[in-house]
Amino acid sequence: MIDLSIVIVSWNVRSLLRRCLASIHESAALSTPGAAPTGGPVVEVIVVDNASSDGTVGMVEESFPQVHVLANTSNQGFPTANNQGIRRSSGRYVLLLNPDTEVVGDALARMTSFADEHPDVGMVGPQLLNTDSTVQSSRRRFPTLATAFVESTWLQLTVASLETRSLPRFFTAPVRRLLDRYYVADRPDDEVQDVDWITGAAMFARREAVDDVGGMDEAYFMYSEELDWCRRFQKAGWRVVYLPEAKVIHHVGKSSEQVTVARHIHFQTSKVRYFRKHHGPLRGEILRWYLMSCYVWQSALEGVKWLLGHRRPLRVQRLSAYRRVLASGLRRGEDPR
Repeated sequence: MIDLSIVIVSWNVRSLLRRCLASIHESAALSTPGAAPTGGPVVEVIVVDNASSDGTVGMVEESFPQVHVLANTSNQGFPTANNQGIRRSSGRYVLLLNPDTEVVGDALARMTSFADEHPDVGMVGPQLLNTDSTVQSSRRRFPTLATAFVESTWLQLTVASLETRSLPRFFTAPVRRLLDRYYVADRPDDEVQDVDWITGAAMFARREAVDDVGGMDEAYFMYSEELDWCRRFQKAGWRVVYLPEAKVIHHVGKSSEQVTVARHIHFQTSKVRYFRKHHGPLRGEILRWYLMSCYVWQSALEGVKWLLGHRRPLRVQRLSAYRRVLASGLRRGEDPR
């Protein structure tokens, strides 16, 4: 019997995927030909490749023949590809793992044991670590509309910039309190705790819970799908738990950083979709127009800097990117790459 199915969606990160697969192999023996000799969970690994052009599929087939590979001929997006892997899997648990991660020590066994001991837990999130072993923010409270107005917008960047200067705190304190609550900064990093949702780099889910709520919403291309999924888990009565004793290194955003414009569009479009789906079309539309106005404002600032002759090639690059974001209308369409 397979205890744990690990599904990895990959796109043009061959070297990182190799390290990820090697770390899995070290953490628990793969299921074929049988039981794990270390006493850990019996594991199967499924790589769903979204039409990589860097030889990913060949590398996996040659270096990790025990890994199952599903090779898409086009980029299906993150939720769709994960659902492909989930349907192919057979484990009691499913771990959705980014290819830019590395499993640390016995993290797989720790998550499996914890889930076995807590049958009301539908999803477990390990502690994510940065490359330098510092703790990476990976647990969240559900966002409010106010949170969405600030998080990952020019306003958050502005506040971060102001905080480096000797300005009175009343300029930044309200926004900082909002963000600290969203990022669960009021809870210790080393405490096992129920959370609203966990980020999608490593999501350990109970098969029964997945069967109950269904797979990821494929209307998202990437971003916010893990937020949506955790909300559905909780709505169905399943707990979502952050487990710091299980650790995974996450080399942030190595796939998405290859296409900056697409990242902007997918991130903000997914945010709008989430609010429209869970908070109603009015709030979703308010958020969409607010985000569009942010890109208009940023375009105006870049235009002024270009007129002043400040790093003009950079201004041209950013103006082009913002123009494409605005042209999308932040509505779901084809992959904008």
